[in-house]
Amino acid sequence: MTYMEKVVQWLRQRLDREPPLADPRELSQALRVLALWRASVVVDAYVRHHGLIVYQGPFEGMEYVREATEGAIAPRLIGSYESELHPHLERLIAADLDCVVDVGCAEGYYAVGLARRMPNATVYAYDINAKARAACVELAARNGVGDRVVVRELFEPQGLAEFAGRRVLLMMDVEGAEDDLLRPELAPAMAAMDIIVETHDVYRPGVLERITERFAATHDVLRLDQEGKGHALPPWLRGAAHLDQLLAVWEWRALATPWLVMTPKRR
Repeated sequence: MTYMEKVVQWLRQRLDREPPLADPRELSQALRVLALWRASVVVDAYVRHHGLIVYQGPFEGMEYVREATEGAIAPRLIGSYESELHPHLERLIAADLDCVVDVGCAEGYYAVGLARRMPNATVYAYDINAKARAACVELAARNGVGDRVVVRELFEPQGLAEFAGRRVLLMMDVEGAEDDLLRPELAPAMAAMDIIVETHDVYRPGVLERITERFAATHDVLRLDQEGKGHALPPWLRGAAHLDQLLAVWEWRALATPWLVMTPKRR
């Protein structure tokens, strides 16, 4: 049975109940499943018009993938993905850093994108998912930065000693494990690193507050919450249904996952 056949079967089972989809949680899940289905149609249309080339944003021109190992494809291809971070990424790109440590790299959107934009930097990309690591290696090769994207499996805070004394951006998106990994007492080198982390109170209640407190002495900590997307859409999408325009920039977040952008007070 294909994925779409499973979706149809699931919906039929719930619509056959009396009353149908009466449970708000089931209704929410049904709407999400249908939205994911329709979003894949938007991606198909994008690929017909542009191939797998990112349309705009900090990684404009990067060749990407058709299916992500984690998260939404359409906003990455359009270039609106996590646009709240864009000004901070541009600032760090201009800072001529030595290296980027990307923990939870998935297929390499940030690892490869930053390697393209930072020709003097080496990117160390970590992911415990073997499929993600393989996809990141392939994406780096396709974009001509395979020699500067070092893909690794397990990240441990103590391993940051390798980067002590260098100009480092540490990025992290690990579905709650940031609570275990962002531990300054285990990695004193963090005190001099720029850090961008997506926090997941949805999995680890209170993690945003704990990380903010841990780094308050060494970093200026800025919280960023997701905002509406104001990016220009490709011309063919501007005439599409409004729902398709919304799904094109939808990032699939079920609940809020604020970012912390942490800048060292002293280098």
